[in-house]
Amino acid sequence: MIEEMLCVLSNHYLRNIAWKWVFKLWNTLFMFYKQIEENSTRQSEDLGSQFTEIFIKQQENVTLLLSLLEEFDFHVRWPGVKLLTSLLKQLGPQVQQIILVSPMGVSRLMDLLADSREVIRNDGVLLLQALTRNNGAIQKIVAFENAFERLLDIITEEGNSDGGIVVEDCLILLQNLLKNNNSNQNFFKEGSYIQRMKPWFEVGDENSGWSAQKVTNLHLMLQLVRVLVSPNNPPGATSSCQKAMFQCGLLQQLCTILMATGVPADILTETINTVSEVIRGCQVNQDYFASVNAPSNPPRPAIVVLLMSMVNERQPFVLRCAVLYCFQCFLYKNQKGQGEIVSTLLPSTIDATGISVSAGQLLCGGLFSTDSLSNWCAAVALAHALQENATQKEQLLRVQLATSIGNPPVSLLQQCTNILSQGSKIQTRVGLLMLLCTWLSNCPIAVTHFLHNSANVPFLTGQIAENLGEEEQLVQGLCALLLGISIYFNDNSLESYTKEKLKQLIEKRIGKENFIEKLGFISKHEFYSRASQKPQPNFPSPEYMIFDHEFTKLVKELEGVITKAIHKSSEEDKKEEEVKKTLEQHDSIVTHYKNMIREQDLQLEELKQQISTLKCQNEQLQTAVTQQVSQIQQHKDQYNLLKVQLGKDNQPQGSYNDGSQMNGIQPEEIGRLREEIEELKSNQELLQNQLAEKDSLIENLKSSQPSPGANEESSATDSARDSEQIADLKQELATLKSQLNSQSIEITKLQTEKQELLQKTEAFAKSVPEPEQSETVTAAKATDVEGRLSALLQETKELKNEIKALSEERTAIKEQLDASNSTIAILQNEKNKLEVDITDSKKNKTIFWCCWLIRIRKYFH
Repeated sequence: MIEEMLCVLSNHYLRNIAWKWVFKLWNTLFMFYKQIEENSTRQSEDLGSQFTEIFIKQQENVTLLLSLLEEFDFHVRWPGVKLLTSLLKQLGPQVQQIILVSPMGVSRLMDLLADSREVIRNDGVLLLQALTRNNGAIQKIVAFENAFERLLDIITEEGNSDGGIVVEDCLILLQNLLKNNNSNQNFFKEGSYIQRMKPWFEVGDENSGWSAQKVTNLHLMLQLVRVLVSPNNPPGATSSCQKAMFQCGLLQQLCTILMATGVPADILTETINTVSEVIRGCQVNQDYFASVNAPSNPPRPAIVVLLMSMVNERQPFVLRCAVLYCFQCFLYKNQKGQGEIVSTLLPSTIDATGISVSAGQLLCGGLFSTDSLSNWCAAVALAHALQENATQKEQLLRVQLATSIGNPPVSLLQQCTNILSQGSKIQTRVGLLMLLCTWLSNCPIAVTHFLHNSANVPFLTGQIAENLGEEEQLVQGLCALLLGISIYFNDNSLESYTKEKLKQLIEKRIGKENFIEKLGFISKHEFYSRASQKPQPNFPSPEYMIFDHEFTKLVKELEGVITKAIHKSSEEDKKEEEVKKTLEQHDSIVTHYKNMIREQDLQLEELKQQISTLKCQNEQLQTAVTQQVSQIQQHKDQYNLLKVQLGKDNQPQGSYNDGSQMNGIQPEEIGRLREEIEELKSNQELLQNQLAEKDSLIENLKSSQPSPGANEESSATDSARDSEQIADLKQELATLKSQLNSQSIEITKLQTEKQELLQKTEAFAKSVPEPEQSETVTAAKATDVEGRLSALLQETKELKNEIKALSEERTAIKEQLDASNSTIAILQNEKNKLEVDITDSKKNKTIFWCCWLIRIRKYFH
C-alpha cells in the first residue's frame, strides 16, 4: 500500500489530490491505532482491578505485605512498596480501610521516609500520596507520625524550590495532609512549621533560570500556603495562620516576589492569589500590603501597580482576575483601606500635575474605558470599596468628573447612569448595575441623589417592562433590583418619588407579579450559583465574568425584603415607618448609653492608670527620700568628722571635753559607766539585806524547832532531816556571800579603774602643748593623743565587757536566791506539818493514858 502511495505521489498532475488522500489515510490509521491502544489500556486497567480485588479479598495478604515492608533487604522492601502502591491505585478506598485497621499499618509505612536508600524513600512518598488521598483518618495518623518534620527535611535536603521531582512529590503529599483537614492544619501551625516555609520563596532578585521543575515546585508551594489561609477554613484558624505568616516574614517574602522582575506569568498570578488570601480580613497584613512599594522611579504603591495591570486589556485574563481578587481581599473588612481608596477620588487629594496616578484615577479610567472587561473589573473593585461602609458611600457622592472641555463636571453617580442608558455591552451594564446596587443599599442619601435625576426612574421602568431576549433578562433583573433598593431604602425626602408613588408606578407600568418575576432572573441565572460558591473570581474566559461573589450575598439578602416591600400597603408602610422610628429612637438611646458606658470605661481606665502611675511615683519618691535621708546622714557624719578635724587643727589647746569630742561618744560612755556602777552598788546592798532577812528567818526556825521525846523515833528522824537541809542552806548562803564579796571586789576594782581613767584624761589635758609651738610638734602630739584615745577606747570596751559579765553573775545570784526562797518555803511547810503531827501524837498519848488509867481503876474496883 505504501508503494502504491509513492507511485501516486510521483504523478505531477495528481499530486495535490494524492496528498489529501494520503493525509486522510494516515489520519484514519492513527485513529485506529489510538483506539486499539485505548482499548488495551482500558482492558489492562480492568484486569488490574480484577487482580487487586482477588488479592485483597483476603485481608491477610495485605497484612503480610505490610509485615514484609519491615524487612531491610532491598530486594524485598522495594518490590513490596511498588506492589502496595499499585494496589492503592487500583482500589484505593478498600486498601486504605484494610491498612487502617491493621495493627501498626500506617506506622510501618512511615518508616519508609527514614530509609537511607533514596529509591525506597522516594517511592515511599508516592505510596503515602496514594494512601492519604481523600481519607481524613489516615491523614491524621500520618501527620501525628511526624510526617511534617520528615517531609520538610527532605524538601530542605533537596534544595527547596530548586529541587527535583522529589520536592514536587513531597509537596503533593503535604497538600493531601493539609487540604480540608482542620486538625492537621492546626497541628502544622502549632508545630511552627509555617516558619520553615519562608526559605522556599527566597528566589533572589535576578530570577534567572526558571526551569520547568522550579516553576512546578514554586507553584505547589504557593498552593500549600493558600491551603492554610483558604477562605473555606474556619475563621479562627485562618486568622492565626495569617498572623504567623506575617510574624515570620513569609508575607514580606511573597511581596518581594510580587514586585520582582522576570517572574513567569503563571508564578506571578499564583503569587498574587496567595498574597490575596494571606491578607484577606487581617488588618495587620492589609496595612503592611498598603505600605509595599514597587521598585520603580519614583516608587509607586504595589496596589497602584497591580491596578494598572487590571485595567490594561493587553494583560493576560488570569492575571487581571488575580489582581481583582487581590484588591477585593485588601478591602475585605478593611474600612481604613476603603477610606484610603475613596479619598484618592475626592477633589482635595487629586494630583493636579498628573505626575503620579492614584488608585481612584485608575478605577475611574477603567470604569469608563472602551474595554468591557475593564469596565466590569473597575466597577466591582469600586463596589468593594463601598461594601458595608455607609461613610464612604456618602463620600463618593462628592466625586465630580470632567467629561469634556467646556462642559460642567458631573457626579460619578450621574456618569454611571449616563453610560448605563447609552446601551453599552452587557458586561459593562452588569458591572455598573452591581456598583449602583451596592452604592444605594443601606444609604438613603445615595438613593435620594439617584432619584433626584428625573431620567433614572423612567429608564429603569422602561428596561423592566420590555420583553427582551434571554441575554437581556439578566439586565432586567438587575434593573428591578436597583428600583427595589430605591423603594426599600427611600426616606421619602423627594415628594415626586416616595415609596408609595414608586410602588404605584410599578403597578401601573410593570405590574407587581411581572416585577417580582424579573427580580427572580438574577438568582436563577447559571453564572449566579457559580459566583456564589467561592470569593475568588475564577472564570474560564471573559464571557463568563458576570457576577461577583459579594454581590450574590447582597442579592440573597435583599431579594426577599424587596418582594415584601412591593406587596405591602401604605398603612403597613406607615406602621413599619413608626416601628422603624421607634426602633431608631430606641437604638439611639441604647447607643447613647453605650457611648456613655464606653466613655466611663475609658475614664475608669485612665483613672486606674493615673492611680498606678501615682503609686509608682510615690514609691519612687519614698525611695528617693530614703536615699536622700541616708545621704544627709552621711553628709552630717562627714561634716562632723571635718569639724572635729578642723577643731583638732585650729584648737589644739582645748580642754578635756574638746579632746574627747574627737571620738564623739567617750563622755557619754563614762557617764553611763558611772550609772551602771551606782546601780550595781544599790543591787549589792539590796542582796545583802535579803541575805540578812534569810539568816534571821533560819535562826527563828532553829529556835522554834521542838525537842523530840525518847519514844518518838519518827519525830527524831524528821528533825535530823531538817537539820541536814538547814546545813545545806547555810552552805548555799555561804557560797552566795562569797560571790557577793567577789562581786564587791570587782566593783571596787572598776571604781579604781575609773579613777585611773579620769587621772589619765587629766594628764592628757595637761600634756596638750601651747598654740605657739611648732606645727611639727603639734602633729606628733596629736598622733600621741590619738594613740592614747584609742587605748582609752579599748579600756572602755573592756570595762563594758566586765560590766556585762557582772550583770550575768548578778542574774545567776538572783536565780539562786529564788531557789533558796523556794527551798525555805518548802521547809516551812514541812515544819508546820511536823508540828501538827507532834500535836496530834501528844493528844493521842494523853487519851491513851487516860483510857488506860480508867481501865485500871475499873479493874481494881
